[in-house]
Amino acid sequence: MLSSDSLHNPNKMKTLPIALLLIAAALFFISSTVAADESTTTTAASSSPAPSPSISTFGCDAKCANRCSKAGYQERCLKYCGICCGKCQGCVPSTPDADKAECPCYRDLKNSKGKSKCP
Repeated sequence: MLSSDSLHNPNKMKTLPIALLLIAAALFFISSTVAADESTTTTAASSSPAPSPSISTFGCDAKCANRCSKAGYQERCLKYCGICCGKCQGCVPSTPDADKAECPCYRDLKNSKGKSKCP
Protein backbone atom coordinates (compact mmCIF):
# COMPACT_ATOMS: atom_id res chain seq x y z
CA MET A 1 0.00 0.00 0.00
CA LEU A 2 1.06 3.58 -0.41
CA SER A 3 2.31 5.38 2.67
CA SER A 4 0.95 8.78 3.61
CA ASP A 5 4.33 10.31 2.65
CA SER A 6 4.10 8.99 -0.90
CA LEU A 7 0.62 10.45 -1.36
CA HIS A 8 1.93 13.93 -0.63
CA ASN A 9 5.15 13.61 -2.63
CA PRO A 10 4.54 15.13 -6.12
CA ASN A 11 7.36 13.15 -7.79
CA LYS A 12 5.92 9.82 -6.69
CA MET A 13 2.43 10.89 -7.76
CA LYS A 14 3.69 11.50 -11.32
CA THR A 15 5.00 7.96 -11.62
CA LEU A 16 1.80 6.35 -10.34
CA PRO A 17 -0.24 6.88 -13.58
CA ILE A 18 2.69 5.62 -15.64
CA ALA A 19 2.99 2.52 -13.47
CA LEU A 20 -0.75 1.86 -13.75
CA LEU A 21 -0.59 2.30 -17.51
CA LEU A 22 2.29 -0.17 -17.78
CA ILE A 23 0.45 -2.71 -15.63
CA ALA A 24 -2.71 -2.33 -17.74
CA ALA A 25 -0.70 -2.74 -20.96
CA ALA A 26 1.01 -5.85 -19.60
CA LEU A 27 -2.32 -7.39 -18.59
CA PHE A 28 -3.80 -6.61 -22.01
CA PHE A 29 -0.80 -8.18 -23.76
CA ILE A 30 -0.96 -11.31 -21.62
CA SER A 31 -4.71 -11.73 -22.10
CA SER A 32 -4.48 -11.28 -25.88
CA THR A 33 -1.63 -13.80 -26.05
CA VAL A 34 -3.64 -16.34 -24.06
CA ALA A 35 -6.71 -15.73 -26.25
CA ALA A 36 -4.63 -16.24 -29.40
CA ASP A 37 -3.19 -19.48 -28.02
CA GLU A 38 -6.67 -20.76 -27.14
CA SER A 39 -8.06 -19.97 -30.59
CA THR A 40 -5.12 -21.73 -32.23
CA THR A 41 -5.62 -24.76 -29.99
CA THR A 42 -9.36 -24.77 -30.66
CA THR A 43 -8.83 -24.53 -34.41
CA ALA A 44 -6.27 -27.32 -34.41
CA ALA A 45 -8.32 -29.55 -32.11
CA SER A 46 -11.67 -29.08 -33.83
CA SER A 47 -12.29 -31.60 -36.51
CA SER A 48 -12.80 -30.07 -39.90
CA PRO A 49 -15.58 -31.53 -41.99
CA ALA A 50 -14.56 -34.27 -44.33
CA PRO A 51 -13.84 -32.94 -47.80
CA SER A 52 -16.69 -33.55 -50.18
CA PRO A 53 -15.99 -35.99 -52.97
CA SER A 54 -14.75 -34.39 -56.14
CA ILE A 55 -17.35 -33.50 -58.74
CA SER A 56 -15.63 -35.83 -61.21
CA THR A 57 -16.25 -38.71 -58.76
CA PHE A 58 -19.94 -38.46 -59.52
CA GLY A 59 -19.47 -38.04 -63.28
CA CYS A 60 -20.82 -34.51 -63.10
CA ASP A 61 -18.86 -33.24 -66.09
CA ALA A 62 -20.54 -35.63 -68.51
CA LYS A 63 -23.95 -35.34 -66.87
CA CYS A 64 -23.84 -31.54 -66.95
CA ALA A 65 -22.55 -31.47 -70.54
CA ASN A 66 -25.64 -33.49 -71.47
CA ARG A 67 -27.96 -31.38 -69.29
CA CYS A 68 -26.61 -28.09 -70.68
CA SER A 69 -26.32 -29.18 -74.33
CA LYS A 70 -29.20 -26.90 -75.40
CA ALA A 71 -28.44 -24.00 -73.04
CA GLY A 72 -27.98 -20.52 -74.47
CA TYR A 73 -25.28 -19.72 -71.92
CA GLN A 74 -23.18 -22.90 -71.83
CA GLU A 75 -20.50 -21.75 -69.38
CA ARG A 76 -23.00 -20.48 -66.82
CA CYS A 77 -25.16 -23.59 -67.17
CA LEU A 78 -22.15 -25.88 -66.73
CA LYS A 79 -20.93 -23.90 -63.71
CA TYR A 80 -24.22 -24.05 -61.81
CA CYS A 81 -25.01 -27.59 -62.91
CA GLY A 82 -21.58 -28.68 -61.60
CA ILE A 83 -22.23 -26.99 -58.24
CA CYS A 84 -25.66 -28.61 -57.96
CA CYS A 85 -24.40 -32.00 -59.10
CA GLY A 86 -21.67 -31.95 -56.45
CA LYS A 87 -24.09 -30.98 -53.70
CA CYS A 88 -26.58 -33.61 -54.84
CA GLN A 89 -23.95 -36.37 -55.06
CA GLY A 90 -24.17 -36.80 -58.81
CA CYS A 91 -27.90 -36.54 -59.28
CA VAL A 92 -28.67 -34.48 -62.40
CA PRO A 93 -31.79 -34.78 -64.57
CA SER A 94 -30.95 -37.06 -67.49
CA THR A 95 -31.64 -34.80 -70.49
CA PRO A 96 -31.92 -31.06 -71.17
CA ASP A 97 -35.70 -31.37 -71.25
CA ALA A 98 -36.03 -33.79 -68.32
CA ASP A 99 -38.13 -32.78 -65.35
CA LYS A 100 -36.14 -31.72 -62.29
CA ALA A 101 -38.35 -34.06 -60.26
CA GLU A 102 -35.94 -36.85 -61.28
CA CYS A 103 -33.58 -35.38 -58.66
CA PRO A 104 -35.37 -33.80 -55.70
CA CYS A 105 -32.10 -32.43 -54.29
CA TYR A 106 -31.27 -30.76 -57.62
CA ARG A 107 -34.80 -29.39 -57.83
CA ASP A 108 -34.87 -28.03 -54.28
CA LEU A 109 -31.56 -26.08 -54.28
CA LYS A 110 -32.42 -22.36 -54.26
CA ASN A 111 -30.37 -19.19 -54.64
CA SER A 112 -30.54 -16.26 -52.22
CA LYS A 113 -33.57 -14.88 -54.08
CA GLY A 114 -35.51 -18.13 -53.71
CA LYS A 115 -35.22 -19.08 -57.37
CA SER A 116 -33.96 -22.45 -58.57
CA LYS A 117 -30.17 -22.54 -58.43
CA CYS A 118 -29.81 -25.45 -60.79
CA PRO A 119 -30.35 -25.27 -64.57
